[in-house]
Amino acid sequence: MSPQTLDGTAAIVTGGASGIGRAVAETLGAAGAQVTVLDLEPPPHGRFLHCDVTDDTEVRSAVAAAAVAMGGLDIVVNCAGIGAQGTIADHTDAEWRKVFEVNVFGLVRVSRAALPHLRRSSAAAIVNICSIAATTGLPERAVYSASKGAVLALTRAMAADHLSEGIRVNCVNPGTVDTPWVQRLLAAAADPDAELAALQARQPHGRLVSAAEVAAAVTYLASPAAASTTGTMLEVDAGMHSLRLRAPVVAPR
Repeated sequence: MSPQTLDGTAAIVTGGASGIGRAVAETLGAAGAQVTVLDLEPPPHGRFLHCDVTDDTEVRSAVAAAAVAMGGLDIVVNCAGIGAQGTIADHTDAEWRKVFEVNVFGLVRVSRAALPHLRRSSAAAIVNICSIAATTGLPERAVYSASKGAVLALTRAMAADHLSEGIRVNCVNPGTVDTPWVQRLLAAAADPDAELAALQARQPHGRLVSAAEVAAAVTYLASPAAASTTGTMLEVDAGMHSLRLRAPVVAPR
């Protein structure tokens, strides 16, 4: 297998039916990997197994079935996630638990079920979808930010625990991505055009990140080209986390 391809590898992608997950599944497949999507609904095409990441029994069954169907497992991409808007005062305990059940514990369940298969792989990689919200304070994203902060910490802890087993663990931190969830938020806004302009303006390149751009980063981290990369977060946010650009100076007329 060359560093540029994933020929001969087998991957599972949670949340792969839409948004970032769908782009990841399609990009991994185009790079040569066998891909099984684990989600609540099927993707438009490709191999699919129903899997609720909040149900440990269902997760273990789906991961095992995917490994059998593909003849092994080399790559796990944890994309399944849900969003939430509000401050810490806006959500009940049950709502906090719901977000963590999917975004954090779902990642744990899937990765835990995959470990026995990954240990038998010569090119094992886990890639978690994190967020700019893990490292940058965003207004009215308290529970979501907390869950993604946990994903970032877990990524580093998992990388430390499993490197000796030949399993690399990394995460991708996207900025605001043009996904169905973001489009629903925009549609619900009092002024969708103004809200879109605000989201675009807070990213240094002045537009939303595309799901394909995130998928390209995931594919790199899952590939042999990243064989010495583990425990890292790859930011796909046009520099939102790190850059502080000056506004252009308009000369007086």
